[in-house]
Amino acid sequence: MSNEELKLKADVLIIGGGPAGAWASIAAAEQGASVILVDKGYCGTSGATAPAGTGIWYIKPNEQEREEAMMSRAELGGHLADRKWMLRVLDRTYHNVHQIRDWGYPFPIDQGGELNYSSVQGPEYMRLMRKRVQKAGVRILDHSPALELLADGHGVAGATGIQEQTGQTWRIDAAAVVIATGGCAFLSKALGTNVLTGDGYLMAGEAGAEFSGMEFSTAYAIVPHFSSVTKTVFYNWATFYYEDGRVVEGAGSRRGRSVIAKTLLKEPVYARLDKADEALKLAMRKAQPNFFLSFDRLKIDPFTEKFPITLRYEGTVRGTGGINIVDETCATKVPGLYAAGDAATRELICGGFTGGGSHNAAWAMSSGYWSGEGAARFALKQGAHRLDRDARGLSEQTGVPTHPNSNKSAMNTEELIRLVQDEVFPYDRNWFRSEQGLTDSLGRLNRLWHEIKQGVSTGEGSTISVREAAAMTATARWMYESGLERRETRGMHVRTDFPGKDAAQHYRLISGGLDKVWVKPHTGPYSGNIREAIRP
Repeated sequence: MSNEELKLKADVLIIGGGPAGAWASIAAAEQGASVILVDKGYCGTSGATAPAGTGIWYIKPNEQEREEAMMSRAELGGHLADRKWMLRVLDRTYHNVHQIRDWGYPFPIDQGGELNYSSVQGPEYMRLMRKRVQKAGVRILDHSPALELLADGHGVAGATGIQEQTGQTWRIDAAAVVIATGGCAFLSKALGTNVLTGDGYLMAGEAGAEFSGMEFSTAYAIVPHFSSVTKTVFYNWATFYYEDGRVVEGAGSRRGRSVIAKTLLKEPVYARLDKADEALKLAMRKAQPNFFLSFDRLKIDPFTEKFPITLRYEGTVRGTGGINIVDETCATKVPGLYAAGDAATRELICGGFTGGGSHNAAWAMSSGYWSGEGAARFALKQGAHRLDRDARGLSEQTGVPTHPNSNKSAMNTEELIRLVQDEVFPYDRNWFRSEQGLTDSLGRLNRLWHEIKQGVSTGEGSTISVREAAAMTATARWMYESGLERRETRGMHVRTDFPGKDAAQHYRLISGGLDKVWVKPHTGPYSGNIREAIRP
C-alpha cells in the first residue's frame, strides 16, 4: 500500500468507463482537451453493457419510421418524453453506430444482405471502445473509484479517489467533470451491476446538482431463480405458469411483470419459452449466448421445460431517473459538471417507462458524445490557469464520510446496505407504492442517513463501501420522496392509492438535497436550453 497520493491534472475528467464514459472521453479528446478517465472496475469489462448483448435504438433517417419509433412508447412513458430530444438522439445514434462500424465493429449481415445495426455484443463493443479511448490519447485509471468531487467558488474542479488494488489515493484537478457512473441497482446481483451503486448521484448531489424522474425507478427484470442475467426480451415468447401447471393469465402482456409481481407475493411462478419456433431458438442463442449458460449448466431446456422465475431489481439502471441536465451539452446546473448515460435522466427520450437496453444504449452513445464535447469546450474556455484552482473535497461541506470510522460502535456498511435493500427490493414496498408504505420507508431511510453522517465502519468491506452505502441510501430517499410527490400512476410508477393517471400532473419532478430531500414540479419547456426554466 502506497502512502503517496497520485496527483494528476487534465482539462476533462470522466468518471465511469462504460459506453457513455468512453464516448465522452473520445469526444472530449477530439476537441483538443487533455482527458483522464477513471473507472471503478476495468474500462471495457465493467458495467451493465460489457457482459451481454444489447439492442440499440437505431432508426434510419426516414421520417415515417422515426415517427413510429417515437410514438410506439409514448403511452407507456406517460407522454413525458420530448420530441426534440428524441430526434437529436436518433440522429446522433445513427452517426455513432456508423462510426463504430468504421472502427471495425463486426455488425452481422441480415437476410436482406445488409448490415444489421440494431444491436451489439457488449464484450466486442466495449473492447473496441477501450481501444478507441486509448487511441484518442486518454489516460485510463482502472479499478480507481472516485470518492468525491473537488470544487471551489467557480464550480466543480476535479475529484479524488482510491486505486483499490494498491490502496493509493489519487487527486485529479480538472476544469470540467463528466459523471458517467451508471445508475443504481442496489447490489441486487443483476448481471454487470455490481459497480452501479449510485456513486455518481451522491457526488453530484453533494455539488448541488438536481435529479429528474427519480420516481420512475421500479425496474424489475424477469430472471430464472438460478441466474443473474436480466435480458428479458426472450420472455416475449414465454408462457407463465402456476406451480400446478395452470397458465398465469396476463403475465405475457406488455404490463405482465406487474401480474407476475402480484403472483410472486403469494406463490411461485414458472416460465417456458414455448412460443419460439426452431429458427427463433437458433437466433436467440446467437444473439444472447450468456442467457443460456445457466440453463445448459443445469441441463434444462428452457424451450420445453418449465423453470422457476423471480424478479430481480435493477433500479435506475433500467429505470429512467437520474441527474438532471439543463442544456444540449448535458451540463448540470453546477458549472463544470456534466452527466451522461444511465447516470443522467432518460426521461427526455423514454418518459416515465424504461426504454430497455435499446434506448439506454442510444442515450449512452449520444449523451456521452455531447457531454464530452461540451465539457471540453467549457474547460478550454477557462484560460491558461484553468487547472490551478484551490479546490477542496465536497465532503468537508456535506459531512458525508468518504472513509470508514474506526469507532467499533459505528454501524457496519454491510448492515446499512442490507437495510436499504430491505426498503427497495420488496415488490409490495417499491413496485406497488402507497403513501403509507413510502412514508414508512422514508422514516427508516432518513434514520439510516443520520447514522451514516455519524460515521460508519466497514468490517470486511473496502473503503469504497462507505460511499456505496451512502449513495444507495441517498438514491432511495430521492426515489421515494419523488414517488410520494407523484400522486398518480404514470409510466412505471404505480401508486395503489392513486391508480389512475392525473392530467394535472403531466410534468417532470425535479428533486435534490441531502440532509433534507426536496421535490418540486418542473413545468418549463423540456427542449433547448432549459436552465432558466428550472424554478429557484
